[in-house]
Formats: sequence, structure tokens, C-alpha cells
Amino acid sequence: MLKKVKLEEAIGMTIGHDVTKVIPGEFKGAAFCRGHILKKEDIPELLSMGKEHIYIIEEEEGEVHEEEAALRIAKAVAGPEMEITKPREGKVNIKSDIFGLLKINKSLLKEVNSIPDISLATLHENTVCQPGTIFAGTKIIPLYTSEARLKKIEELCQSKGTVFQVIPFKEKKVGIVITGNEIYKGRIKDKFGDYIKNKVEPLGSIINHQTIVPDDEDLIAKGILEMRDKGSEVIFVCSGLSIDPDDVSVEGVERSGARIISYGAPVMPGAMFLFAMLGDIPILGAPAAVIFNKATIIDVILPRVLAGEQISRQDIIDMGHGGLCLDCSACIYPICPFCK
Repeated sequence: MLKKVKLEEAIGMTIGHDVTKVIPGEFKGAAFCRGHILKKEDIPELLSMGKEHIYIIEEEEGEVHEEEAALRIAKAVAGPEMEITKPREGKVNIKSDIFGLLKINKSLLKEVNSIPDISLATLHENTVCQPGTIFAGTKIIPLYTSEARLKKIEELCQSKGTVFQVIPFKEKKVGIVITGNEIYKGRIKDKFGDYIKNKVEPLGSIINHQTIVPDDEDLIAKGILEMRDKGSEVIFVCSGLSIDPDDVSVEGVERSGARIISYGAPVMPGAMFLFAMLGDIPILGAPAAVIFNKATIIDVILPRVLAGEQISRQDIIDMGHGGLCLDCSACIYPICPFCK
């Protein structure tokens, strides 16, 4: 437990908590750390920080200090391939050790945060993590919490698994079928190829083959099967995918023998997105909107595909919540799967 003591009476006593100093726009950190023995010369600094009392530690059985508590929470909720930082001002961060996709057991996260005193904050699920990316932080709200509450978290994670997992990206060969008479006949220059390449390569995969075909469903199907035969493990079909009598990309995908999982998605930009499976090969239909916008549905779907996740129609339906990408200057999320 902590005992509140006036500064003048606390000289020679041990401070029981980090005392944070804030200078707006310049500094935020511990001016005096837990365990510091208060000296007479410390008093003016503390007074300038608005402190007239400090807390002194009075140990009580069954109570756990914020630093130990944060470490125990982090160890319980973290999975493999993760690093837990040292406590700072009572907070512990959890970092990824690998390049991969963040997955979160959201129901378990809610259970952890429903326990009194506990705060566990995370980035959005499906965020792309680099080695060193901080994706979660945890602390307790008071300076001490009960042993029973920490044991409850540890038992939850032992029985239900960790809250976090980072799935490493798999290097995949990606083929691109670009459709459109205007591109095939040289009337306009293709922009899809470079766009897809710039999305694929930063995630650790490669473009192994690319072809341009006219608006002909048989030739589109042939192009898709050619990608498969050349060893592509993911195939993009790039076209308008719009309500257009000349656009037969959907028919071409069906003609290839692929099973369409979803044509259309509750995500904007990119609502005309198509997702299909040719055996075990995902086909991503990239609509024209993707080459005119910085962030689109491709930024949401592609990392999941390259991490080996099986995408269902329900997964795509669920993207409607948060599926409207705001202009980055207005976005309330400083780091999100769209704007990453």
C-alpha cells in the first residue's frame, strides 16, 4: 500500500512511484523514479511540478506494484516472436520480433480489459508489423493491484491462449493478368503492373509473371490459367470490374474454373473488388479505383493473403466496419491497416 506524506516530512524516505514531469511539447518522463530517497534539495523541483505530497511504500500482502503487474500482464498475453520492454512509468510495451501480420484474440482482449485496474491497448488487428513495431502497451491504473486480478489474467491466457499472434509473411510468387482493349491495343499505358508490384514487393513476395489481354472472357481465362501454370501462388486480375458491357473480367474469372467468393466488398475505395479461388490459388480482382487512390481494399486484403490466411465471404462482409478510408489528414487513427 501507499501512504501519502507531506514533502517536508518525507525527507529520507523512499518514493513509492515514478513522479512524472511534463513540459508541453518538450518532455514527458520520470523526474524522480520509484526507489529514490527524497532529499531536501529535491523539494523545490517537486513543488515546481505541483507536488506537495508523495507516496511512500507500505508493503501489504497480496498487493502487486504497477511495474511487476505490467510485466506479468505482458508475459501472459504475448505470444512467441515478441519482445517485452522494461517498465517505464508503470507501462510495458510489447513489440514484434518479426515481419508479419498482427492477429488479436479480440474476445480475450475484452475479458482482460474487463478486469478492474487493467489497461491493455493495441494497434488494429491485421496491422503489418516490422521487427520492433510496438503493437500493444499495458499498465494498471492504480499504483498497486491485487494478486488475485493478475492470477485471473494468467489463468485466462493459459486456458484460452495468448491475446496476440504475429504471423510471418510467406514469400509467394504473384502473377498479374491485366485486361482491357485500351491497354492491349496500346491506346493507353498500363498503370496496374507497377501498382501491384509496389504493393507486393514490400511484403516480401515477388511478381513472377505478367500479361496483358483484351476484353475477351476466353483470353482472360487463358491468362489466369497461364499464371497458374507458371507457378503463381496468388493471381491478380486487373480491370475496371465495373458495370460496363465491354468489361468481361468476372466472366473470364468464372471461365477459368475459379470459384468466386465475393464480387463486391463493403470497402471504399475498392468496392468493386473481386475475390475468388482457383483450387488453392487466391485470385484478387483489382478494380480501376485502386490505381487512383493511395489506400484501398488491396492494402487490407493483400497482407492477409500473403500471410497465408484463408479469406471467406464473411471476412469480406466484416470489413464494412471501418471500411470507409478517410483522408489521412482527417483520420482519427494515426496508424491503421488502410493508411499504413
